[in-house]
Amino acid sequence: MSDRLTAARLPPLLIALSLLVVLAGCNRVSAVATEPIPPGDQLPAELGPVAEAYRILLDDHVDHEVLEPGNLSAGAIRGMLAALDDPHASYLTAEQHSRDQEGYRGYFEGIGAQVTLTEAGLTVIAPIPGAPAEEAGIRAGDLILSVDGQDIEGLTLVESVNLIRGPGGTEVTLLVRHVGEFEDASITVTRGRIPIESTAFRMLEDGIGHLWIYSFSNTTEEEVRRAMDELEAAGGRGLILDLRNNPGGLLASVISVTDLFLDSGTILYEIDADGDRNDYEAVRRGPATDVPLVVIVNQFSASASEIMAGAIQTSGRAIVVGSSTFGKGSVNIARELSDGSAIYFTIRRWYLSDGTQIEGEGVTPDIEIEAEAHPLPIEFEQDVALKRAFEVLDEQIAVR
Repeated sequence: MSDRLTAARLPPLLIALSLLVVLAGCNRVSAVATEPIPPGDQLPAELGPVAEAYRILLDDHVDHEVLEPGNLSAGAIRGMLAALDDPHASYLTAEQHSRDQEGYRGYFEGIGAQVTLTEAGLTVIAPIPGAPAEEAGIRAGDLILSVDGQDIEGLTLVESVNLIRGPGGTEVTLLVRHVGEFEDASITVTRGRIPIESTAFRMLEDGIGHLWIYSFSNTTEEEVRRAMDELEAAGGRGLILDLRNNPGGLLASVISVTDLFLDSGTILYEIDADGDRNDYEAVRRGPATDVPLVVIVNQFSASASEIMAGAIQTSGRAIVVGSSTFGKGSVNIARELSDGSAIYFTIRRWYLSDGTQIEGEGVTPDIEIEAEAHPLPIEFEQDVALKRAFEVLDEQIAVR
């Protein structure tokens, strides 16, 4: 083996190889790769050709003297992730992984838009209310075609996101295609520091509260409890729970928040790579279990918001109004490698208590509303779904 193939250069690739072999079913893997994985001879035999190819390229490629081993390692990892047929799998460089962790600090720097990768391309689930993206004219449902003139077709979700994100005060130009339009628009956004907000609450007329949950973070349960206190103090008769344009968030958060509205039963269960099942139950009587309730969703309600809407619907707790949700029902994690880079992939899928798989299916509302796609919130009189939810809730309260 070439002396270029040193242990110092190998760990990121070897850790990734070992993690992916474990993912295939050999053993259960720990949450974080904390110890270097021994190189070369301790890898499974079927992965030997990867090391051979690496050595041959470094020895014999016409440009072998200027080949960058780190680029070869990253390319090999990307190739393995692509072979998984996992739409959420990505490789993050050390810089990208560090930037990806910003959300845990309570803010991040960028344009403030939640995006995902669909068959059509990089799609905006929702701009964060009040963030630079929304102010510049980015809308839910927009397709992002290029970033600063770079075509992003074929890039992974994480690679695309990391092109868009950057230090506050800098500019990024996006070529976007708005929903229902044929002409592409070039939009320049000045990045900012985006606080991670979670909810907004207001009282509508006739004692009806409107609680919009933007996402599920570490503070969401506390925010929802405060909203319920406000509803009670205002003499509220019922609550509209709005999950539109909610891209998801932390699993622990959505479990704790959903538990505020259910007094018993299974919130969801998940199946891991070994086929093992783990159930999450409503275990306490929260402050909102008896409040008359209607839930609103739309096609941009994704992931954790689909869990909450689906759990409330299947339990019979409340009627769901709106349009079918996005259909993203899986647990995806980043596992850090020895050089600070990381691999991001799916480890579990979510199911509702009746066996409905969220991934690729979503939640179908009890009352379907075809509403024009537009930034939220808008005035009550123009909000078709909100008005219908209000009517349904008012009728429920009248017959109680």
